Amino acid sequence: MLVFFFRLLSKLPLPILHGLGSALGWLVYLASPSYRRRLRGNLRGAGFGQHLASAIAESGKAIVELPFVWCADPARVARHATDENWDCVQAVLERGQGILFLTPHLGCFEITAQQIALRTPLTVMYRPPRKAALKPLIEGARARRNLHLAPATLAGVRILAKCLKRGEPVGVLPDQVPQQGEGVWAPYFGRSAYTMTLPAKLAQLGKAAIILVYAERRARGAGFIVRFVPFDESLEGGALEQATTINRAMEQLIARCPAQYFWSYNRYKQPDGVAGPDPQAGA
Repeated sequence: MLVFFFRLLSKLPLPILHGLGSALGWLVYLASPSYRRRLRGNLRGAGFGQHLASAIAESGKAIVELPFVWCADPARVARHATDENWDCVQAVLERGQGILFLTPHLGCFEITAQQIALRTPLTVMYRPPRKAALKPLIEGARARRNLHLAPATLAGVRILAKCLKRGEPVGVLPDQVPQQGEGVWAPYFGRSAYTMTLPAKLAQLGKAAIILVYAERRARGAGFIVRFVPFDESLEGGALEQATTINRAMEQLIARCPAQYFWSYNRYKQPDGVAGPDPQAGA
């Protein structure tokens, strides 16, 4: 039923979907005190409080555009996206080096993998849905030609590592809260956030180039600009230093279009079994 509903919505023009999304964003914001507190608190805590109204609307667009991105004809989706700075990716591909794409929950992050897969095979890590009813939609819609999925498990990590060693690109969302034993407390917009250590490990293990990528929404449903940004930092030091470096890169990326970040996500939660951050360490 859910798949049918998504396919039905995917027939609508993107401007209409984004208009509906803006309305949904405001409806949820006004109806849910907990959602309102988290979105507003995270946004202001990061220093972007002036973008509150836009962030409310953009959060709704991020939901309502999913039927289009997941279920519309791939050629139709591709016509709504423009790549920027693909040359930096092509240069790495031509020298046969693996690429680790890091994509925060910024803009239409779901379309980035599809755009990359139009040019080269890509394997991305994803978190399997807890509800079985969502599995056909999330897994079936995401897996397309040249786009392969690796679950966020030890087996999935091995798949990504093998891809990188073969000189193939992989993708990870680095701003998801990892599980116990898979992260460190690192500063993120001035607060301690439990941050995954996997990206740095993968990059070093596969001797991969890191490239940041996000898809900025154009105004009035005009489509998306998929921007590729080279990662020029050096991942030196231990796990904390590496996670801090990657978080800093994510902060700089988000600052480009802060209203389109997923501020309602509980980024600062304490996972089960994980001791809280050391208050003496600071952020």
